[in-house]
Amino acid sequence: MTAAMPPAAPPAPPAPPVAAVPVVVPLRAAEVLALHERLLATPGWPASEPAPADDGLLHWVRTNHRHNGSLWAEEDLARRTQVADAEIAANKRAIDRHNQARNDATERVDEILLVALGLVDAASACTDAPRATVPATARLNSETAGSMIDRLSILALKVHAMRQQTARADVDEAHRESTRAKLERLLQQRDDLAGCLDALLADAAAGRAYFKVYRQFKMYNDPRFNPALVAERARGGVPAHGPAAREGSAPAGADAAGMAERGDGG
Repeated sequence: MTAAMPPAAPPAPPAPPVAAVPVVVPLRAAEVLALHERLLATPGWPASEPAPADDGLLHWVRTNHRHNGSLWAEEDLARRTQVADAEIAANKRAIDRHNQARNDATERVDEILLVALGLVDAASACTDAPRATVPATARLNSETAGSMIDRLSILALKVHAMRQQTARADVDEAHRESTRAKLERLLQQRDDLAGCLDALLADAAAGRAYFKVYRQFKMYNDPRFNPALVAERARGGVPAHGPAAREGSAPAGADAAGMAERGDGG
C-alpha cells in the first residue's frame, strides 16, 4: 500500500499593497497672506527688507511681492502732471523692469510648487518643455498657483492702500465711509482667492488637479524681438544686449494684473 501524501501547505497570503506616500501640500494661503502683511509693515519696504532665510519657495513669494510693491509706487509716480517728461519716462522704464522681475518670480514659484507636488520632473522644471508626471484623470487648472499668489500680492497692496484711505484726516466722512466699503470688498476678494489657492494645492497634492508653468515670452522687453528696438539697433541706436528679459516669464494673463487690477482703489 502506498503511503498517503501529506496535505499541501496552504498558499501564502498575498503581500499587502504598498500604500502610496501622500504628497504634503507645500504651502498654505495663510502663510502667503501673513508674509505679505508682514512685509508691508516693515519700515523701508520695498526698497529694503529683511534678508531671506533661503532661496526657496518663500524667497520667490517675497521677491514677487517686493517687485509688485515697487511697481505700485512707480505707477503712482508715473501719474504726476507737474514734473518733467524725463521723470515720467524714468518711471515707465522702472515699471517695465519691476513687471518683468515680478513675472519671473511668479514663474519660479510655479516651478518650485510643481516639483514639490510631484507634478513635474525636477530636472526639466525650468525648461520651456517641463516633463509632466500628472495622473491621467487629473484636471488642468487654467490659472497657476503662482498667478494666484501674484494676485494675492496685488490685493494685499490694495488692502493696505485702501486701509490708509479710511484713516485720512484731510477728507470728509463720505470719503472715509466709501473707502471702508471698498476695503470690505477687497478683504472678501482676498479671502475668496486664498480659499481657491488652498483648494487648488490640495487637489494637486491629491492627484485630482494640476497646473502648468506658462511661459509668457514677453517680446516687448527683448530687443531681439521688439520691432521698434530692432529698428533702432539697425540704425545704430541701441546695443544688441540691453533690457532683454529671460524668455518665458509670466503666467498667462499676469502681465496686465500689476496695472489693470489697480483700478479698484489703487
